[in-house]
Amino acid sequence: MIHLRAQLVPLEGGAPIEVGKDVTLIGRKEECDVRLDHKSVSKLHCILVKTDGLLLVRDLGSTNGTRVNGQRIRRAALLPNDKLTIANFHYRITFGPAAEVPAAPEEHTMQMDAKEMAKLMHKQKTGEGMMDSSVEIPIMQIQANALPDVYDDDGKKK
Repeated sequence: MIHLRAQLVPLEGGAPIEVGKDVTLIGRKEECDVRLDHKSVSKLHCILVKTDGLLLVRDLGSTNGTRVNGQRIRRAALLPNDKLTIANFHYRITFGPAAEVPAAPEEHTMQMDAKEMAKLMHKQKTGEGMMDSSVEIPIMQIQANALPDVYDDDGKKK
């Protein structure tokens, strides 16, 4: 299981919001994990789900919508530096090292060029020489019905 560290960084400034749970409910209600106390936010606005190294967002039928990079969505996968808009609240998505406290000096991030990456992917595919699970790259099958529904600016399906 891949542990994904993610944060919502407010574009208007303020403290980042840690997405610590596998399922994070965002809305105006008291019991929401992330409470946005503003009339533009629905009581149960959207949900963030961490699964298989991905961060997914799903709108819960909110009045003012959820947008990813300006596109109104029902559901979508979030990528690093995507802009998530919940009603009138704007966030930048950060993952991994960008969302973590700087590593201790003895720790480092492995950097690879394209050839090294291709070799690693070949080894993973064939199972050759794979002993350290920390270098495995998750592969996820995408189905056509898993793609987000896209809306125009008036909130109508395209």
